[in-house]
Order: sequence, then structure tokens, then C-alpha cells
Amino acid sequence: MSISSTIKSIQDIMRKDVGVDGDAQRLSQLVWMLFLKIFDDRESEWELLQDNYKSPLPEKYRWRNWAADAEGMTGEALKQFLDNDMFPALQQLEAKGGDQRAYVIRSVFEDAYNYMKSGQLIRQVVNKIQEGVDFNKAQERHLFGDMYEQLLRDLQAAGNAGEFYTPRAVTEFMVRMVNPRLGEKVMDPACGTGGFLTCSIEHIRKQDVKTVEDEDRLQAGIHGIEKKPMPHLLCTTNMILHGIDVPINIRHDNTLSYPLISWGPQQRVDVIVTNPPFGGMEEDGIETNFPAAFRTRETADLFLVLIMQMLKAGGRAALVLPDGFLFGEGIKTRIKEKLLEECNLHTIVRLPNGVFAPYTGIKTNLLFFSKGTPTQHIWFYEHPYPPGVKSYNKTKPMKIEEFDTEAAWWGTEADGFKHRVENEQAWKVSLDEIKARNYNLDCKNPHIGEQEIHDPDLLLAQYKAMQDDIATLRGQLKDVLTEALQREVKA
Repeated sequence: MSISSTIKSIQDIMRKDVGVDGDAQRLSQLVWMLFLKIFDDRESEWELLQDNYKSPLPEKYRWRNWAADAEGMTGEALKQFLDNDMFPALQQLEAKGGDQRAYVIRSVFEDAYNYMKSGQLIRQVVNKIQEGVDFNKAQERHLFGDMYEQLLRDLQAAGNAGEFYTPRAVTEFMVRMVNPRLGEKVMDPACGTGGFLTCSIEHIRKQDVKTVEDEDRLQAGIHGIEKKPMPHLLCTTNMILHGIDVPINIRHDNTLSYPLISWGPQQRVDVIVTNPPFGGMEEDGIETNFPAAFRTRETADLFLVLIMQMLKAGGRAALVLPDGFLFGEGIKTRIKEKLLEECNLHTIVRLPNGVFAPYTGIKTNLLFFSKGTPTQHIWFYEHPYPPGVKSYNKTKPMKIEEFDTEAAWWGTEADGFKHRVENEQAWKVSLDEIKARNYNLDCKNPHIGEQEIHDPDLLLAQYKAMQDDIATLRGQLKDVLTEALQREVKA
């Protein structure tokens, strides 16, 4: 049975359990179990490679000792063991001899929960995982990575508002263009399930890692913070899947909950790649961590201010932002003014509709900037649909090959992108023009005239606006005619 078939059959078993309500709980249940199985597989590897390896887990909580035997503990005994013994112990796990793995396990289980009520069904799930998942089989590692990507997409489909799965093509392109290198500190301050971090790991390994010491430097340089427990658990597991043996730098925390000035020189980073939550609002009081001029409860705006603070001089950032930020006014205008004064916002890639479908229809952009020199002009690049494609969807997502044209056009910031040329997709706007527009960055492609619109929602909205205009004109005409008739009668 394939890994994907194993996962499907596990979820079918979970649907029979009265304690598991909906896809989000099923995924949460599945992921803490997968975490312990994957960790056990990794421990088997570490035991072979490291003399005197000692597990951070007490023996009875290791997967091999309570789960691996198909005829082992089941029913009420298994349910009681998980709820009253293992979970409380792992939520308060102490590190022995400073083993950082214990802190990772504790952070994973602090907000995890065993939703299943039937010990018999738990045993069936555990047996399926034991049979179908072996992370130490080389051929299964790649398949498991693909399956894990599907799990992350399923999490989004489960309806977690404000959490959009960033398509792999977008994360790969952003990481490739910002080009993190070995020895640099890479951060995603809203890391979700870890897509940008895993892309950064793969990018740096391919470019720079040649020795064991290089690998250690890479692992020490990857940092992420995630506010919500479920994505944090997924991200931690994702890091282990990608060879980050002790993902201690993946913190379960709210990056916005600290005063902006607390991110001093020692905390600053070289590279930030992120898709900060947008469309959401932070809880009351979070905005007071920011200077008065930038206080807002709009999450994406706060993250942009934070990113400017977190970058070292010369640091580079790439982030996803919605159209609303580009043309927004008020506090958004002040944030854009600060961005263009303190950073070189050299490129905005305008993505077409549907990139994040079906999770959101919001139109998005990729912003690339470096800190330390002010913006002189901004290059815009309008990413077109590939030939024959009118929109993206779950079965036809964006592909990384679509960005080959942008990558070939890109050039290098070291020479001021002097080899870039304007074309049907690319154009340049000066800082003076941006200021004249009151920092409205919603700059349309000058090479393309009025385009025919095929979006039904947009067409319906335009039709309603026209009908409203007609009704208004009809009312005005009626008033004029009534007034004229009354004058005629009086005459």
C-alpha cells in the first residue's frame, strides 16, 4: 500500500471515532502520531551513527515500545495511557544533559490533543502508521515529502481562516530570487507549516553544503516563529523530514507580541522570506508594541513594519502581500513611505488571479527589497497565465517553470539590475512618480490596454453598478419631467 493510500485509510478509520470532529481535528490527531513515528525512525538512524545515543524520551513513551507491536496495548488501556500518562509527561518533558530534542518534543505536545475516544480505533490507526510509514527507506522519503505537502494543502481546505497554503512554485521562486547562502541567518516570522524554510534549506544545501560542518551551520541558521499550535506542530515535523535533526529554532510564539524595539542588533537576520497572514486582525493591545504612526490591527501591515526592523543592514526580504496594501491609504501610506525611505524596494511581481485558489480569491503580489539604501525606482513584473490557462485551481496549480522568464530577466542587485529591460510584462516607475501618486503602488502595466474581463463575480458587480446608475438617472429624469409638467400646469 502506498503512503497516500495509508493516510487515506487512516482518515477513514478516524471518521468512525465520535471524538474527532471535522478535518482539522483529524489532521491534528494524525500529525502528532506521525511525528512520534518519524522521530522513532530518525532515532534508529541516530543510534547507528552516534555512539552512546540516548533518547530524550522515557522508554515507555518511545513509539517502538507502546505503538509498534500490532498486538500491543489497545482499548481503554491505550486510551488511558495516552490521555493520563503520555500526554501529560511529554507536555512537561525535561531535557537530560541539555538535550535540545526534549524541548522540541515538549513544544510539539504543549498544545497537541488526543481527540479519539475509542482505544480500539486508536490501535487500528497506530497499526496502519506502523505498517505504512517507514521514513528510513530512502525511496519512501521522497514520497513522504509529497504526501506531507498534500497534508498541508488538506489543512488549508479544512477551513483555517487566515492560513493560506503558499503554492510550492511561489515559495521556490521567492527563495531562488532572494538567494539565501550558507552562514546567513534565514527567518520566517510567520512560518506556518514551514514551506519557505524547507525551500531555503534545499536551496542552501544544493548551493553550499559540502561537509558535516557546513550542514551544522545550515541547521543553526534556519529560524521560524509560528503563532498557532497546529501549523507549529506541522512545521516542526516538516523540519525533521528535511533533515533538521533538532529544530529548536522553530518557536511557538507570536512574533508581533514583542515591542518593536526589542528586535535589536543581536536579533536581526540576513534573509526573510514569508507569506504573513493577511485579511486578519490582531487582538487588542498588539498594536501598542509599534510606534504610534504605524499602529493598526491589520496583521500584514504590522508584519511589514516588523520585517523592516528585523533585517540587518544589507539584509534581503521577499514577502507576499495583497493588492489592498499597494493602493491602501492612511497608515498603509506611512508604512510604504518608511519602506521606500529605509529599503530598496526594487521589484514587485504582480501575480494573476487564482494563485491561492480555492483558499482565497484575493489578488496578491511578491515584494522584494533590501535594507539600508532608499528606493530610487521600482520594477514591476506582471506574471502572465501560461498559454491555454485562464485560471488556477487545486487540480491545475501554478508551476515553477512559469517563473523561468522572470528568473532569466531578473539580473542582480549588485549592479543595480542594469541588465533589466522593459517588455510587455516589465516596466519601471520612479520614486518621484510614486510620491506624486501619494505612495499608491498599484501601478498598472502600461504596455497592456483595457483587457476584456471574464471573471463572473466582477462582471456581476459591474452589472449591478450599471443598474444602480440607471436607477439613479431614471429617478433624476423623473424629477425633471415632474417639475416641468408642474410648471406647465401652473402656466
